[in-house]
Amino acid sequence: MLQNIGIPGLILVLVIALIIFGPSKLPEIGRAFGSTLREFKSSTKELLSENQEDSSKTKS
Repeated sequence: MLQNIGIPGLILVLVIALIIFGPSKLPEIGRAFGSTLREFKSSTKELLSENQEDSSKTKS
């Protein structure tokens, strides 16, 4: 989905976000988005490692 946006679409999204939220809120929103992505990534890694452990136990 995101690979189809391109540079013009990304600039448009950033301009709309700047208009809606204002320049003072954008850093806060960026930090919240980054922490959400980090949490999602760590949860995904945890689930994958648990799945691999379970599959290795059933094969033994």
